[in-house]
Amino acid sequence: MYWLKKNSYIFIVIAAVIIFFIFISKEEPSSPLSASLISSDLEEPTEAPLTEETPAEQQARTAVVDVKGEVMQPGVYEMEQGDRIRDIIDRADGFTENADILQVNLAQVVQDEMVVLIPAVGQEEPAVNAPAGEQTNNNKIKINTASSEELTQLPGIGPAKAEAIIAHRDNHGLFQTPEDLLEISGIGEKTLETLIEHIQVP
Repeated sequence: MYWLKKNSYIFIVIAAVIIFFIFISKEEPSSPLSASLISSDLEEPTEAPLTEETPAEQQARTAVVDVKGEVMQPGVYEMEQGDRIRDIIDRADGFTENADILQVNLAQVVQDEMVVLIPAVGQEEPAVNAPAGEQTNNNKIKINTASSEELTQLPGIGPAKAEAIIAHRDNHGLFQTPEDLLEISGIGEKTLETLIEHIQVP
């Protein structure tokens, strides 16, 4: 018993060391995998900044079109650039029973400030008009809205080339410059030179 009392401090030190190591082992992660999981949980995902379109960019992507005549819901509609006449007819709930759909080019691409006039059967009115008519005040013909008959009034443009111009316009979009006409078979540099003073490209 005397020996135990004399050496009791040794047992106290040993017990303290054991308790210290138990405490340290609880503080450390159990494995490298658990440590990596803990660090990954603390990291917040980064999100790419959102880019907002400017009002000018939004306006460039839209076309405001006025639909009149034989449609169920006439009015002004905001369409996307590249939409076609058939799309705006759908927005207007379709044709009325009196509509002369044979006069309507459903494949034509819409443009800003366009007036779409759907005629009744027996009514001789153009189905699509530009804001100021197909011809400008200086008697130039707007090639983006002119009909086949109006295009044939241009020098060097017969019925076949007029239809080719309309087909290119419908399939590839509106002409942006007079030089775009060179993409049409049968229209070369010389023909374009004679056309430039008679046409208008918005």
